[in-house]
Amino acid sequence: MPSKDRFKTKYPGVFYVLSDEGEKLFRIRYRKDGKLIEENAGHQIKNDMTSAKAANIRVERIKGHKPTNTEKRASLRAIKTRWTIDKLWEEYKGTKTEYKGKTQDENRYKNHLQTTFQNKEPKDIVPLDVDRVRLAMLNKKKLSPQTVKLTLSLLRRICNFGYRKRLCGPLPFSIEIPKVNNLKTEDLTTEQLTALLKAIETDKHPQAGNMMLLALYTGMRRGEMFRLKWEHIDFKKGFINLVNPKGGKDQQIPMNDATRQLLKSIEETSEHVFPGRKGKQRVEIHRAVNEIKDAADLPKDFRALHGLRHVYASMLASSGQVDLLTLQRLLTHKDPKMTMRYAHLRDEALKRGADIAGEIIGNALSSSEGEKKESNS
Repeated sequence: MPSKDRFKTKYPGVFYVLSDEGEKLFRIRYRKDGKLIEENAGHQIKNDMTSAKAANIRVERIKGHKPTNTEKRASLRAIKTRWTIDKLWEEYKGTKTEYKGKTQDENRYKNHLQTTFQNKEPKDIVPLDVDRVRLAMLNKKKLSPQTVKLTLSLLRRICNFGYRKRLCGPLPFSIEIPKVNNLKTEDLTTEQLTALLKAIETDKHPQAGNMMLLALYTGMRRGEMFRLKWEHIDFKKGFINLVNPKGGKDQQIPMNDATRQLLKSIEETSEHVFPGRKGKQRVEIHRAVNEIKDAADLPKDFRALHGLRHVYASMLASSGQVDLLTLQRLLTHKDPKMTMRYAHLRDEALKRGADIAGEIIGNALSSSEGEKKESNS
């Protein structure tokens, strides 16, 4: 291609050539480390470039404040071949066919990790980086220790994934994951439960109330209800199949009469019992269930769906008619330690039973003593 005519400007080392359409392309010439460099500064219209702007770019290049175009291209090539946290995160997501917590992890990465770590390789991360993220989440954003724990665990997972796949070196230190006492057990008084049922009855949302009732009747988790399909419900045998639950292995839970009536009352509009947009799997219902919770004037820290799972478990444990092993199976707890949080309710029921036995025996003794007195008299 023939060379284009060069037109000088009033600025040293700055000139322009004309494109076929007549647009000015400003170029700059300068020396860096003894080497003569000539490169584009930008187009007049496309890049809003002027000869004055081009002169400023030239000064920045000479001072070394900004890299040359060649250095920029080399840097981009290096970034493309580096396994940064951003690239590892995308690769990590792409290799997982079943990813139940994907939405939550994406929010944690975008909101708390990406800004600090996106362009760093695991080997470039230092403990101070992690400390700053942790402190910012706790002190500035006022987030819970549990959220901090899950976020730092995600960062560790991403780094470990890259190392296992031999995409990068290992993280040069161990991320300290804060310990959180997450064994929170929620319960409702009879009055609170009555208020909740009334709020559900008057609520207009097509699914929120039914999901809260299903959590109360069965103890199902939110994600299990989101994934629940009509094919998973066996009305004939009276069981609900929990596909890919939190514990990993598919489980079955029995269907009581209240659950059966509830599910029979729901109109089948999709393969999902509680479909989201366009009939696909629902991913969130936070606002709708919280509106019902607020209408019932329940405590602010009561979790609208997971809290009802605890209410279900508490009712069974405190009845004294369900042993902890059965409760573990109904709640599909993989670890029996999770079920032991309800042991004190079971103990209270046993104590009440023992008190009743004591009263019966005491009454029998009183009657016997009364009969003796009458016979002696």
